[in-house]
Amino acid sequence: MSLPTTMRAIAIAAPGGPEQLQIAELPVPRPGPREVLVRVAAAGVNRPDVLQRMGLYPPPPGAPDTPGLEIAGEVVAGGEGATHWIGRKVCALVAGGGYADYCLAPVETLLDVPEILSMEEAAALPETLFTVWTNLFERGFAADGDIVLVHGGTSGIGTMAIKLARLFGLQVIVTCGSEEKCEAALDLGANQAINYRTEEFESRVKDMTEGRGVDVVLDMVGGDYVPRNLACLALGGRHVSIAFQRGAEASVNIMDVMRRRLILTGSTLRPRGLDYKGMVRDTLLETVWPYVEGNRLHPAMDKAYPLEEAGAAHARMEAGDHVGKIVLTTT
Repeated sequence: MSLPTTMRAIAIAAPGGPEQLQIAELPVPRPGPREVLVRVAAAGVNRPDVLQRMGLYPPPPGAPDTPGLEIAGEVVAGGEGATHWIGRKVCALVAGGGYADYCLAPVETLLDVPEILSMEEAAALPETLFTVWTNLFERGFAADGDIVLVHGGTSGIGTMAIKLARLFGLQVIVTCGSEEKCEAALDLGANQAINYRTEEFESRVKDMTEGRGVDVVLDMVGGDYVPRNLACLALGGRHVSIAFQRGAEASVNIMDVMRRRLILTGSTLRPRGLDYKGMVRDTLLETVWPYVEGNRLHPAMDKAYPLEEAGAAHARMEAGDHVGKIVLTTT
């Protein structure tokens, strides 16, 4: 297949607001060993993209400066050990470069897209699936019958946590910033929802669990939420941090952690090596992807924007009005 030499991509003109995202013309990359070139149909928009645009989350060494951590499209070229992927429709977790017409992806994170998924839906899956699975189930040891508390219940991560929790026998309590969002979370399958603007979630969690507390907290807020989250945990509960929107520091009563045998953990996905990401992909193929192929798991979709309106997509995410995933499309 004859490929163009240049492509449209979103460049960050300078650290700052959504207006700093601008269309640029860049060379079409060429795949190396165990890499494929994907003609991007859609790319997911995620909170780390916003932080990168603001200058707070630089890409790891070797990753493109172009934002975008998840894509879906058709493989149009492959490097050594990857040519058998050519012609297949895939979605993939990438270290960057997704906001473009073409993007490189490692074979370790590729997933075939079933016919029942749109490309927009497929692009909305990798980042949330990898993140929720590794943190809620692997680091948080969530298991059938557990009760979990998820903050940001209508975010991309929150909505995927609700859907996976229900598939794997968990009870899920979420926090949201409005009554409308609480209703949306309940419609998606959350067992209970708390409006954190009008209620103290610690006391509500205790009421909802009859004083027992939850087994796992999946937290993307950080800061002063951490001690409040710990108050929500049952004996032997696990606190998993995946972001820190209210700050990276927290004050914790270590004696309380010891007395109640709590576990505090967390992770970041983007810097992890391909060997690890490949293991996660293989686990998802075995445990989660059959639900996707069987039409039992779809991402909650909010809104799609054309690539040239990436700034508007970021503005919507920052405003907090979205329910589910925001994506960019290239056509």
